[in-house]
Amino acid sequence: MKEINDILKAYEKAEKLNLRSALATVVRVEGSSYRRPGARMLVTEDGLLTGAISGGCLEGDALKKALSAIHQQENKLVTYDTTDEDDAKFGVQLGCNGIVHILFEPIKSDDALHPIHLLKTLLGKREDAVVVTLFAIAEKNQLGTSLIYRKGEIKGKVPAAIEIALKADAQYILSHKISEFKKYKEIDAFIEFISPPIALVIAGAGNDAQPLAAIAYLLGWQVTVADGRPTHASQQRFPHADNVWIAKPAQLLPQLVIDTQTAVVLMTHNYNYDLELLRLLLATDAPYIGTLGPKKKLIRMLDELNVNTEENMQRIHGPIGLAIGAETAEEIAVSIVAEIKSALSGASGISLKDKEGSIHI
Repeated sequence: MKEINDILKAYEKAEKLNLRSALATVVRVEGSSYRRPGARMLVTEDGLLTGAISGGCLEGDALKKALSAIHQQENKLVTYDTTDEDDAKFGVQLGCNGIVHILFEPIKSDDALHPIHLLKTLLGKREDAVVVTLFAIAEKNQLGTSLIYRKGEIKGKVPAAIEIALKADAQYILSHKISEFKKYKEIDAFIEFISPPIALVIAGAGNDAQPLAAIAYLLGWQVTVADGRPTHASQQRFPHADNVWIAKPAQLLPQLVIDTQTAVVLMTHNYNYDLELLRLLLATDAPYIGTLGPKKKLIRMLDELNVNTEENMQRIHGPIGLAIGAETAEEIAVSIVAEIKSALSGASGISLKDKEGSIHI
């Protein structure tokens, strides 16, 4: 979601400057590629790029293709085949040994359902959604970003001939939280599952919480910092946090919206505060709870609450973070963020060199 947010902000700036723009989207990958389907980049006619569709080697050529799409005002599908050993002929030197299909869509501001407008509807609600992008590898007609599907809400338009089948597939994707490719006669579809950004709640506003909040902000997470001390919980100390609250546990919990993308970190260095908040959190569906400090502290808290069960030990991460040899507050923040991302993504957190198969989940 961070990439989409950045693209939306860049588009707003371009509109104010009367600059035309185009959206580039990776719609299909065969083999290996730095970015996967769903990667996006906004290109404005002055050459500004926001987002990324490769590791940097494709952007130069993509700029030319995007400017062409803007000039001609029509969607274009461009295929980069890097399985050919002579990939230098593209002038991009990808070296990824894959076939990458990029869709370029000029943004027509007078179209109420243009791609940026559709993507903007993803904001504001912490709800899972599906984005449907229609293209045709074997045809010239490229329909582009066509539909946003949420539970009980549909935005966009698709050809009547495939509408029923496409909406049924979108509903399936939404319920199973996956992304898939479908083919409807001559029309290809990338049906992409998109979840809300991770919401990180940091209970504790000490100095060690500052780098954690800063790193989470850089990742595009929604950050809330809470502490009972007014001297610590301030927007000045946490300038990038979405919310900074002075609150005790009983006051904090009713203000939180806890969903499947919520992580709560207990790092107040106040045992009683952490204990009470942990008690309240265990009654919620919070998928990730992390506690700073030694494991014996967590076991003591669970014993006091009489909830020291295998289920809770699996759900609560204490000591929090991945074992990367972290010592400083900044290093500990990196280990915490990495574990949260791993846990909420269902990933192993092992070194990629030891992972079998694709590096992507």
